[in-house]
Amino acid sequence: MMWKEKYRIGVDVVDNQHQELFHRVSDFLISVQRKGDWGQKIAKVKETLAFMQEYVIVHFRDEENYQLQINFPEYEEHKDVHARFRDMINQYAVRFEKEGFTQELVQEFGGKLMTWLIMHVADMDQRIGAYVRKQGGKG
Repeated sequence: MMWKEKYRIGVDVVDNQHQELFHRVSDFLISVQRKGDWGQKIAKVKETLAFMQEYVIVHFRDEENYQLQINFPEYEEHKDVHARFRDMINQYAVRFEKEGFTQELVQEFGGKLMTWLIMHVADMDQRIGAYVRKQGGKG
């Protein structure tokens, strides 16, 4: 699951953050699928979970601020999707606390992250880029 140049929307701050998200999620998926000691992998899971919890707040804030600056018409819808994703991450954090870092739950979490990233960055966020281009320029 790698970053593709076609995912760029043409707004540096957003594109750079998206690249970082792809990099982290790819790295996470590779490390949990690798053979080896599950105990060591748990450290990676915890690190990724903590990163996602913090980073999505920063990223979504920046992306939403940018959308406001350009009067992006789908701002509210986008904000809802962001909120739901934040909730999902937090729900997994709670489940990990309760159920432990089982292989099954970790795989499920990884799959959800990957699906969301591809759907969101490769589809939804592309509309921001398209809107900007239609306005004739950047922001």
